[in-house]
Order: sequence, then C-alpha cells, then structure tokens
Amino acid sequence: MHARLYIYKSPKIYKERRLKEPEPLVDVLEEKDDVIVVAEFAGFKRENLRIQVKDQCLTLSAEASDRKYYKSLNLSMGVIPNSIRTAYKNGVLEIRLKKAIQEKAVSKSSWLENAT
Repeated sequence: MHARLYIYKSPKIYKERRLKEPEPLVDVLEEKDDVIVVAEFAGFKRENLRIQVKDQCLTLSAEASDRKYYKSLNLSMGVIPNSIRTAYKNGVLEIRLKKAIQEKAVSKSSWLENAT
C-alpha cells in the first residue's frame, strides 16, 4: 500500500477588509407599570454608555476608542425620566422606566335646568 502525498496550496492573502459591525440589538417591552428597554452593547464599558430620556424619546449612545453607536427610540407612551433604573452585565444593558400616569378623559354631560 502506497501513501499518497497531497500538496495543499496556501490560500491567497487578500487585503485586510474592514467589516461593518452590526448594530446592537434593542428590544422594548412593556409591563403593567414599567417600560423596559434591553440593548446589546458588547465590547463597550459601562462608563462609555450614555442614556437620555425626554418625554417619549429615549436616546442611547456609546463610544469606544474604535467605534461609536447612537440610537434614538420613540416610546409608545410617556415615561417618568427620574424613575430610570439601569443594569449592565455581560454587554447587555437593561433600562427600566416607570410609565407616566395617563388620565383618561371623562365625558360628562349634564342637563341645564332652570338656567337663566
């Protein structure tokens, strides 16, 4: 039995290409009293994350030495900005905001009797 010798050609080396990183995933969830935003920020340090809340708009931004990220979300309802609670673990940011109390419009009608 004869052993065969295979000669493999080494692959050509192409110029280094810079691949575009995918945007972090962002999910918005609603609970009875809270709005929860979960965002993936793998590779960013906690101190490089910035969160801004105004009315129904939530803005997330992050900056590292070699990349930047910016996302603005319109929330489906008003939230209380001072109620923000955050947790950041293993590249996942969780933001909890209390929903603003929305007063329901009350329809009231009355008969005017003996009006002058």
